[in-house]
Amino acid sequence: MTVLRTIARPMLASMFVYGGVNALRNAPAMAPKAEPVADLLRKVAPDVKVSDANLVRINGAIHVTAGTALATGHVPRLAAFVLAGTLVPTTAVGHPFWNHGDTAARQNQTIHFLKNVSMIGGLLMATLDPDPHKKFIGRRAKDKVHEGIDQLRG
Repeated sequence: MTVLRTIARPMLASMFVYGGVNALRNAPAMAPKAEPVADLLRKVAPDVKVSDANLVRINGAIHVTAGTALATGHVPRLAAFVLAGTLVPTTAVGHPFWNHGDTAARQNQTIHFLKNVSMIGGLLMATLDPDPHKKFIGRRAKDKVHEGIDQLRG
């Protein structure tokens, strides 16, 4: 694993691990924010019994698990994809800036909404990493040039 990946992956994953642990610890307090998603799930699948707090716990467990996998480089593309997927409803439900009349609250929620959108973009870029165990492309190109020079020298 390259130095860049060694540093960047844990940085990207840190918010998910921290937020996931926080969700697991404080699920009842965070449950009201998950109510719209739980209501939607109840409409789509009425036979599935899901509480708002358990939905928060499930999301938190996914964030801790996938965040840890991304940070440690275990199935990083899959982990990034899962995190991006779970961050979409988390962002829409957790930061609905369009519902706030107060200018300061709207601005705060807009910042958090856009921060999450940026994180989704970073995660999607991480899913495109062609081979997480290869060196950075610039380093590979430099190595190829040196190999060619060495072959010319004989």
